[in-house]
Amino acid sequence: MSITSLARAEIQALKPYEAAIQVDDTIRLNANEAPWKSSGDHFRRPLNRYPEIRPAGLRAMLSSRYGCKPENLMVTRGTSEAIDLLIRVFCRAGKDNLVTTRPTFSMYEHYAVVQGAELRQVTTSGDADFEIAADEILGACDDSTKLIFLCSPNNPTGTLLPRSVLIEILERRATRSAVVVDEAYIEFAGEESAVKLIEKYENLIVLRTLSKALAFAGARCGSVIAAPDVIQMLDAVQAPYALATPVVECVENALQAESIDEAENWITRTISERERLGIALRKLPFVRHAWPSAANFILVEVADARALMQHSADDKVLLRYFGGDLSDCVRITIGTPAENDRLLESMASMGVSHV
Repeated sequence: MSITSLARAEIQALKPYEAAIQVDDTIRLNANEAPWKSSGDHFRRPLNRYPEIRPAGLRAMLSSRYGCKPENLMVTRGTSEAIDLLIRVFCRAGKDNLVTTRPTFSMYEHYAVVQGAELRQVTTSGDADFEIAADEILGACDDSTKLIFLCSPNNPTGTLLPRSVLIEILERRATRSAVVVDEAYIEFAGEESAVKLIEKYENLIVLRTLSKALAFAGARCGSVIAAPDVIQMLDAVQAPYALATPVVECVENALQAESIDEAENWITRTISERERLGIALRKLPFVRHAWPSAANFILVEVADARALMQHSADDKVLLRYFGGDLSDCVRITIGTPAENDRLLESMASMGVSHV
């Protein structure tokens, strides 16, 4: 059974928007477009014309990068749009629920609230390096659990989901839940993507992004990778012309071999800096714990998180504080070697008063 049967009935019946046809070397009088090109338009494709309703060339380039077929991939405005689409497609307001871990990426909760879907969170412990247990995830599920969100490496803990745990969850929820693996940081993990499991497990959905490893956060370009019938259903819900022409062109540039090679070099340097920074942080007297990370950040527990945040801000170094379950913790993104040196200099200057 396809997991499309888990989606809201009205979404299953929804047809995609029919845009005006686009044919090269024709006079286009069918889309109410301006017939002239602006003097400020310097792009390869003229901006007076609508972009492709779904960018086929970019889709092919991204599917090649991620190792899947084009029909298995939909391009989205970052993974945040993908999360929103999935929750709206699969969850009936006031009836269905989604399961995830805690702490994790806050947008799962955000879009669950927007849709009116129940959010169930399985708490993971810092004492166990925020390890995810399959039995605990499965124990939180019931007949109304349409989605399971697993961020790997997890934000903000940096925890990598073991492949054996993922497979157990996929198999035990085979026709009852779609399992979404958010791989925004997978390039920093040194592990294979779960994309390779798509053909075997029809209830698996993988999210990827160019924001982190390819340094294109400002372009807002993500991907949903899933079975073709799931992609077709999401396509009917996504807004037409979702990707603007300038975005498509700049992302195409980012996916050229030279840019990819540059990104790979930066990934290697980031991993090296992550290890260097982790060692240095653990030596600071007020740092109680720095968790191992498979992402481009490190989560640290300190004696006084608010004091560190204020001190760092005064030194013009911005860190991330979460509060709640992580009230003594700060997440530190891995910067350039010079930025990391400046961070360590700032933290060292806090003195013994915060031990």
